[in-house]
Amino acid sequence: MKVGIIGGGAAGFFAAIHVKENFPDAEVTILEKSKKLLSKVKVSGGGRCNVTNACSSIAELTKAYPRGGKQLKKLFPEFNTKHTQEWFESRGVELVTQEDQCIFPASQDSQTIIDCFLNETEHLGIFIKTGVSISEIIPLEQVFQLKTRENDVLNYEKIIIATGGSPKRSGLDWLEKLGHKIENPVPSLFTFNMPNESIKELMGVVVENTITRIKGEKLTAEGPLLVTHWGMSGPAILVLSAFGARLLSEKNYHFEIQVNWVNELNQNIVNEELNSLVKIHENKQLQSIRPYYLPTRLWHFLLEKVELPLDKRWGDIGKKGINKLLNILTNDEYEVQGKTTFKEEFVTCGGVSLESINMKTMESKVCPGMYFAGEVTDIDAITGGYNFQGAWTTGYFAGKLL
Repeated sequence: MKVGIIGGGAAGFFAAIHVKENFPDAEVTILEKSKKLLSKVKVSGGGRCNVTNACSSIAELTKAYPRGGKQLKKLFPEFNTKHTQEWFESRGVELVTQEDQCIFPASQDSQTIIDCFLNETEHLGIFIKTGVSISEIIPLEQVFQLKTRENDVLNYEKIIIATGGSPKRSGLDWLEKLGHKIENPVPSLFTFNMPNESIKELMGVVVENTITRIKGEKLTAEGPLLVTHWGMSGPAILVLSAFGARLLSEKNYHFEIQVNWVNELNQNIVNEELNSLVKIHENKQLQSIRPYYLPTRLWHFLLEKVELPLDKRWGDIGKKGINKLLNILTNDEYEVQGKTTFKEEFVTCGGVSLESINMKTMESKVCPGMYFAGEVTDIDAITGGYNFQGAWTTGYFAGKLL
């Protein structure tokens, strides 16, 4: 049996390895259009490669996927984050878990993961061809005929599509032509640009526990927020961008964001906290006592935003001052005009619709013998190793060729 894997990225390599392990006599070939293999693995996690997450609860794990979580829930019992860790460690890759549950190679170098894959494919006798760009797939009776842009014709009995996310719909035309439904690709996981907001002057400030919301929508997220020189980033922003990928695209990335800087939705509790500060520190200046241990620069910025002088005493702010602080701490607003995506690590919402795939086997419903793995499908996740986990799980099931 000849099996062709289209795409030399994370999902393609993982699928190829599992095909060869499941069918030792099969001739397995990875076809990569560029000259580089595993390029996204190389740049992931700032070059450290966040291979997976320590989350072991399947119910919690599926919540990390704005698209595809429901379908992955049925696959995770057989191959989840625990299996990923065991897989790499059994091949000599030592892993470490960070406080935020992200798992990296102990070497802190993505090359360790790349070397592991290259060693596995060499050991198993998997062929790798780079610079091979597939322009068309023609399903024949017993075989798939692959036409390349280099005018070659390749024949395989089974094929696995693992070409990764396509930033443009036109990049998926060849799969749509075969009868697959395509969900329009739009960016996911991006930071918010705020050209008209002066908070950018606080670049580098991190607030560990915030709640963010898209104004007028039900979308909310919690977690650290980072102020950048172009606007806002950090998990509290990236999660919003992932779950709101389509909605924010429709808004042309022009919307308002509400920030709760103190991670407390009950305004009565915040009100009590502020009133207790008034009692305890009535003779101290506002600038010197920070509620909820907010970063100094942010606290001073917020005081100026609500026009409370830094040297005003806590005992002199009155009920009106308390209300101003209550509102800015729990419901601060900023205008977003645009996004910044991580070019090397871009993640797309969209791809081959899961309606076109048998999600128990990853086989195409319209082209028997064709399978899918990774981000070419309409599966994507928030940051934290979840996107790679999606690649490993779908690659594992595609490699069964069921």
